[in-house]
Amino acid sequence: MEPKESRMVLGVDLDGVCADFYGKMREIASEWFECDTEALTTEVSYGFKEWGIVDQEQYNSLHRFAVTQRDLFKRMDIIPGARKYLRKLSDEGYRIRIITHRLFIHYFHAPAVKQTIEWLDTHAIPYWDLCFMRAKDQVGADVYIEDAPHNINRLRSKGFYTICFANSTNVKIEQPRAQSWEEVYEMVKLYDHERFGPSLPGLAPK
Repeated sequence: MEPKESRMVLGVDLDGVCADFYGKMREIASEWFECDTEALTTEVSYGFKEWGIVDQEQYNSLHRFAVTQRDLFKRMDIIPGARKYLRKLSDEGYRIRIITHRLFIHYFHAPAVKQTIEWLDTHAIPYWDLCFMRAKDQVGADVYIEDAPHNINRLRSKGFYTICFANSTNVKIEQPRAQSWEEVYEMVKLYDHERFGPSLPGLAPK
């Protein structure tokens, strides 16, 4: 069944926005490095240099292990509020377009895609499109919800309204920032109201 009124497309990232990528990676990294989980800080930057990862090759090795041996994309916890507010937005007529860049390491695309779909279905995340894309600005959305600093900067430089889902990797990114999915919901509704006004059918103003 199609959404009631697909007038706005929400481009939603997964890792760090819907799925607790950093929490699960911390668990797997503690196994990889053979150390206590508590020895790895939760306040990480993009690329996990705080855990002693020094280059892209080392990161790729950890990432490959996490996906192929520990089902990373299938076993991450859901970020609180993601299911509730995405379902609410979907019910109100917004088109949820999942946009994630998970196919950046060669030769294990199949498990990455399979785990992603299983995770979305297991956690009852509503979506109408699933895009595995690096250049997210080429996908097409009215509003983006994203946490990676380089993606946020690129999207905003292209003129896209992009909500930064706040975590330790993006502390230097300016507003609009959301500390929770409730705040994401409020920002989307406000942007919608300012852009389209309250009188269009299908979506009542808040």
